[in-house]
Amino acid sequence: MTTIYLSFLGLAFISLCVVETVSTSDVYIVYLGLKDVNDPILTSNYHLNLLSGVFQSEEEAKQSMIYSYKHGFSGFSAKINFTQAATLAEMEQVISVFKSRILRLHTTRSWDFMGLNLIPTADHSNPLQLTHGDNTIVGLFDTGVWPESKSFHEESNMHPIPRTWKGKCVGGQNFNPKTACNLKLIGARYYLKGYEQERAPLNTSETSEYRSPRDANGHGTHTASIAVGSTVKTASFFGFGQGTARGGAPRARLAVYKVCWEDGKCSEADILAAFDDAINDGVDVVSASFGSPSPLLPFYNSSTDIGSFHAMQKGISVIFSAGNNGPDPSSVQNVAPWSTCVAASSIDRSFPTRILLDNGFSFTGESFNTKHIQANLVEARRYFRGGICRIDKWRNKSAVGAVILCFSTQGPVEIEDAETAALAANATGLIFVNSPTRQFVEVDIILTVRVDLIQGTKLYNYMSQCKTNQTKVSIFPSKTVIKQSPAPVVADFSSRGPSSISPDILKPDISAPGISILAAWPPGISPTSTDFDERSVEWNFQSGTSMSCPHVSGVVALLKSVHPDWSPAAIKSAIMTTAYKRDMNDDTILSGGTNEESSPFDIGSGHLNPLKAMDPGLVYDMNADDYILFLCNYGYTKDQIKNLINLSPRTTVNCPKQHTTYANLNYPSITVSSLQDTMTIKRTVRHVGAKRTSIYIASIVSPHGVEVTVWPRILFFSYFCDEISYYVTLKPQKLSQGRYDYGEIVWSDGFHTVRSPLVVCVDTAALASAIDESSQALDHEV
Repeated sequence: MTTIYLSFLGLAFISLCVVETVSTSDVYIVYLGLKDVNDPILTSNYHLNLLSGVFQSEEEAKQSMIYSYKHGFSGFSAKINFTQAATLAEMEQVISVFKSRILRLHTTRSWDFMGLNLIPTADHSNPLQLTHGDNTIVGLFDTGVWPESKSFHEESNMHPIPRTWKGKCVGGQNFNPKTACNLKLIGARYYLKGYEQERAPLNTSETSEYRSPRDANGHGTHTASIAVGSTVKTASFFGFGQGTARGGAPRARLAVYKVCWEDGKCSEADILAAFDDAINDGVDVVSASFGSPSPLLPFYNSSTDIGSFHAMQKGISVIFSAGNNGPDPSSVQNVAPWSTCVAASSIDRSFPTRILLDNGFSFTGESFNTKHIQANLVEARRYFRGGICRIDKWRNKSAVGAVILCFSTQGPVEIEDAETAALAANATGLIFVNSPTRQFVEVDIILTVRVDLIQGTKLYNYMSQCKTNQTKVSIFPSKTVIKQSPAPVVADFSSRGPSSISPDILKPDISAPGISILAAWPPGISPTSTDFDERSVEWNFQSGTSMSCPHVSGVVALLKSVHPDWSPAAIKSAIMTTAYKRDMNDDTILSGGTNEESSPFDIGSGHLNPLKAMDPGLVYDMNADDYILFLCNYGYTKDQIKNLINLSPRTTVNCPKQHTTYANLNYPSITVSSLQDTMTIKRTVRHVGAKRTSIYIASIVSPHGVEVTVWPRILFFSYFCDEISYYVTLKPQKLSQGRYDYGEIVWSDGFHTVRSPLVVCVDTAALASAIDESSQALDHEV
């Protein structure tokens, strides 16, 4: 038996456990910060030298090495065992050593819904619509691309590729760079080394996967089309959602980094390699719709957090999806403060489907039904034991000619399980009854009409009273309807805050369309991605925070084209402080899954408002130096922070001895996860409006039980003063055992409205109890 020690932060070694010494190897990532990245060759040699220290020979080290990260940051990935990882972690120059994980994907009308019209205004008052992002490059980390899609054809009169671009269009299986890449799709790479080491060698003869940047999943093509897809007329899915399809920045350039594969899995070792290349290639935005559910790891043990940090240092905005694990609280992923985290919400488009019973009763559900169906409506228990629509409950009876009525509440049952079960029974169709807060239409493997519990209960009771035990039903073709349903509504699946690892940073940051989004699709992949679906489409509907993420990425590309000198923090601030707080009917945005008013933990600052974000008035800006306190709280030493950040000569690192709040980070929102006593928070805003002289006045909505004071209440900006700090004092006014309440601080000059959510958890009960006990003890002594 041998005791193994491992240090991830160069601190005192932590005894992990007593284990048998084994030689099993895994893929580990060794992270070194920014050290020695000026010369890629020297940096790679340095990595090999470090790795050779845990092998018998340099040749063995070379065989073990998977990637050398040598452009945007320093580090490497290698196939080593636990003991070798522990030895590397002991080295002074190493910041962290962690095992590479497998992350998973977070799987037209939306732009019009948000007011981003394709046709420029007559007075050309909207610069976003004039450029359409022509001079920006979006790097998409996903499953690759289907280059033949019309979404990736060159727009007319496109300018030459920006001179800042240093990337490549890499060829491979069924991917010829000479024909695949153009002025639109300017770069394409793929990363397999980590995936194959952690999973298995890619077998392209037994799967539809390609050893190239070509997309065999559909997810990458779809998300790329949302972000930067070219303008394509008459796009639709079998006539549904018909109109002109385009990305948020239709003239922006696309660089594809295929890090995820047909099974929707992505190796962290590959993800870091893509970040390293993308930073060096010259992208302006990175869009990544994947992540890993809780428990969230510290940022120095996370490829997405490390990669996005160094991208931020180079002025690259990184946009992540929040995850699809809602509506439970603290399910949000990708929570680093230097990246943007996007929740999913609906748009004002629906697909009503009329259901008519033989007694003339009419109901309305939603589906993508193209035919007039007449069949028997049958209760689920006739084909499934206990009425539970799952294939393991199937009675092995044929349901030919029947539409089965299934309830999500019996089981409970997910709609995917019910569809699979109905298909196995050879049913004509399925009416699936679910909560009204969980209703959104998707492409199904069998005709499926979604209805809410109120209508479903009426259907069920009518069938129960039917004397003939036969209910005839007609299902009519679905329609596409816009502006008839309240929107946006937060998707029930969208992951919620607070962040489980850094609750003093509000996450998600923003919400964007992510329900039933129509975008490009590879025609060689069925719309349901199943083998028995023989349909071929060029456009498909998908839902998920994977779809909301590229909506924000497209808008960021537009903002970069109009404001090329803005930092990633300034751009995120512009998006957050101008977000919609109310829906199209001027009501509070609802939270799907609860049917209650949404909170900042559902939608962050609100719903994406592209036009307002172009001219926010004020921005909360930050650079890498501003994250020093955040890094100190994570346990970094002074020397490690110096290795991580290219500090300016005047910057000193003075980490406090005790953990302090993140609330003073100059973030566009304010979150205090434990307010026990009066505290004061500082914020700094920079004036970016067209008028150099402006006066902003603060208005406050105080969270319940919190007295909020802002000083000064008036900010004067001039030619000589474009940046001003203000202070927010929070004083608890109630006894509470940790309940969150919400307010806001709004700065306005009469034209611009700069809104920051104020999220406070008053936690005074324990302190009051301790004071009371101390007082009682003192009285007893007296």
